[in-house]
Amino acid sequence: MSGTNLNVPVDLSSSKLSFDDFRYIILDDYKLAVQSRYVSLLGRKEVLTGKAKFGIFGDGKELAQIALAKVFQNGDWRSGYYRDQTFAFASGISSIYHFFSQLYANPNLEADISSGGRQMVAHFSKSLVDKQGNWVNQTLQKNTVSDISTTGGQMSRIMGLGLASKLYRTNVDLSYLDYFSNQGNEVVFCTVGNASTSEGVFWETMNAAGVKQIPVVISVWDDGYGISVPNEIQTTKADISEALRGFQRDHKGEGFEIFKVRGWDYPGLCETYEKAAKIAREQHIPCFVHVTELTQPLGHSSSGSHERYKSHERLDWEKEYDCNVKMRDWLVEAGIASPEELEVIELEAKKFVREEQRKAWTDYRKTIQGDFEEAIALLLKMDNEIVELPLKTLQSITEASLKEIYSTVRLVLRELRFKSSPEKDELIRWYKKQQELNRQRYNDNLFIENQNSAFNISGSSPEYEEDAKIVDGREVLNACFEANFLKDDRLIAFGEDVGKIGDVNQGFAGLQEKFGDLRIFDTGIRESAIIGKGLGLALRGLKPIAEIQYLDYLIYAMPVLSDDLASLSYRSKGQQKAPLIIRTRGHRLEGIWHSGSPMSLLLGGLRGLHICVPRNMTQAAGMYNTLLKSDDPALVIECLNGYRLKEKMPCNVGEFTVQLGIAEVVRSGSDITVVSYGSTLRIVQEATLELEKIGISIEIIDIQCLQPFDRTQICAQSLQKTNRLLIVDEDVPGGASAFILQQILETQEGYFHLDSQPRTLTAKAHRPPYGSDGDYFTKPSVDDVVEIAYQIMTEVNPQQYPKIY
Repeated sequence: MSGTNLNVPVDLSSSKLSFDDFRYIILDDYKLAVQSRYVSLLGRKEVLTGKAKFGIFGDGKELAQIALAKVFQNGDWRSGYYRDQTFAFASGISSIYHFFSQLYANPNLEADISSGGRQMVAHFSKSLVDKQGNWVNQTLQKNTVSDISTTGGQMSRIMGLGLASKLYRTNVDLSYLDYFSNQGNEVVFCTVGNASTSEGVFWETMNAAGVKQIPVVISVWDDGYGISVPNEIQTTKADISEALRGFQRDHKGEGFEIFKVRGWDYPGLCETYEKAAKIAREQHIPCFVHVTELTQPLGHSSSGSHERYKSHERLDWEKEYDCNVKMRDWLVEAGIASPEELEVIELEAKKFVREEQRKAWTDYRKTIQGDFEEAIALLLKMDNEIVELPLKTLQSITEASLKEIYSTVRLVLRELRFKSSPEKDELIRWYKKQQELNRQRYNDNLFIENQNSAFNISGSSPEYEEDAKIVDGREVLNACFEANFLKDDRLIAFGEDVGKIGDVNQGFAGLQEKFGDLRIFDTGIRESAIIGKGLGLALRGLKPIAEIQYLDYLIYAMPVLSDDLASLSYRSKGQQKAPLIIRTRGHRLEGIWHSGSPMSLLLGGLRGLHICVPRNMTQAAGMYNTLLKSDDPALVIECLNGYRLKEKMPCNVGEFTVQLGIAEVVRSGSDITVVSYGSTLRIVQEATLELEKIGISIEIIDIQCLQPFDRTQICAQSLQKTNRLLIVDEDVPGGASAFILQQILETQEGYFHLDSQPRTLTAKAHRPPYGSDGDYFTKPSVDDVVEIAYQIMTEVNPQQYPKIY
């Protein structure tokens, strides 16, 4: 474990720089440190005066981040967190103007270049695609993944970002993708707070990175606290680098190179990062840099004060060991600059920051002013006393927000609901036009909205030869994957047991032997790292399929799936994409721990991912073919009990496509519309035999995708014919079935076609006990489907369908 000390004199004897050049660099770094500190101070004031909603800043971390930025090269990647403002300024990822624009939530992407007003301040991003949605050359820019607020959440994605460099270096078949990598010579720089090292995702990723030996430099900014909780309560030995001693590289060269350096030691920081970056870049050995003795002068955020929980002794120490103060002292003691010269630098730095802040605020107000002036002009045209008070109220607001502008307009339109006039019509037209503008400002790009969208892939049918083989469903999937891997060298598949044995249900059986372990490989049991690996690989131009062995194991990866992958397109306003496919199996399992069908959890947490629920493996293959032609991230849930069911082998198994969000009528009927998906759809189909004997005709609809849902409104069309609705699902009561009801009755206006109460048939509220009997009494069965359908018809015609019991 390496350490450094500021007391070592600066040696310029071997440097190619003149003293004047060296002095210029040092003083420029000090100027940036002062600027960044004043950004934190001024930003906090802007929050406290009400101009901004919330502030979180990087004060006390300035020198370490300046040193880190010195080794950050074009093609490299940052996966950081919301204390990295100085690093962002030093590397050019962001600027002080852009920082304040984000603080004010400017919805203009030219002002808040990271998120267009969607993310809180200090959440940085870099555009990875052009306006058409195509990848930019990542080797010509310094790259950063769009930040998230989840503590430690930035860790998991570094697995894929770093592994991509390893694959680009070792897999010659990827050499044509030279706009993603310079022969694998990129380093991933991850920054994380000391308290976040207590998160499970930190340890999971550390373990995985050590196993894979990826080129990553992980920096821990250690200021001694996690909000109010000190290191003694956070970490074993109160020291994360001490706790990680077992990860230190051994004589075999395996593990991490671990460094420890003080956050106020400018020469030591520069030396440490130069060493770490060189090791990671050249040898692909992961490095860990523990930056200690940092401070946080303004406290955790604009919402609290650290004086409440820090002792007077600690606060006095923080003033003395503030990194900017220590650098200033060092510059004077080393004869690099006089106090008077530094005062000039400090005054100029503050002046510059204030100018950039004012410019950002002015531009933000200009964005709103257009809406304000148009609304006022339209309201002034209305000769009605009802409008006078709302108009005067709006005019009296010195700096009105968009909320206040549109709330006033909507209030006026409600008040004038019984009045008609050309002026009112003009206001309504303007309001509707502005609604589309505001959608673009705040609601677009949940999914990709360009030529690479999965919605642009049309459907095509599987084709069969006359003597088509009847095979196990798993063989259809296997053939689909093989066909696609032959076509596209970018495809990679991984997960627990995926490599050597071809996954537990043989979807990849034999494919590692054909395509090698660089493309199809095993991982450890670490769901967060598996999804993070897929996310990082997808960001770097590859097409990964990440397998989570069973559906209920997705719960262990939900923070990465929900907070990072699902929101990526939205929170970057379409500037980043990650075409990751997550493959899993479930829906119709037995036993408490492998029986979950947490569809409502997925629907609630994964908005931004397509959720595909194929009823058989042929449908699954068509969905994979669609997704692999597009750039949308998706989750495909295969039916666990369908791998050995017999299906015909299509002769175009790697070509035919299933349109996402297009439901299918799999059986026509006249009495009841029954909507289902996945394994429960087969149960509904089995129930038709008895229902036909009884004289009940059901129309069965396979929704195929939960997200997006029935884009052509097949369900509502069916209801126009049957006027009755039954939804069959094995999620808990009020789970996915409630979502399906909302979509059909509200979004599709199916409510108007109902002649009977809509019904849902779901699993019980608990997980099923083990065994077939437990499954029968817990989840929808054929008997349940028959009897619920019968009950619906009993209400219609009790004479023909008398109560059974």
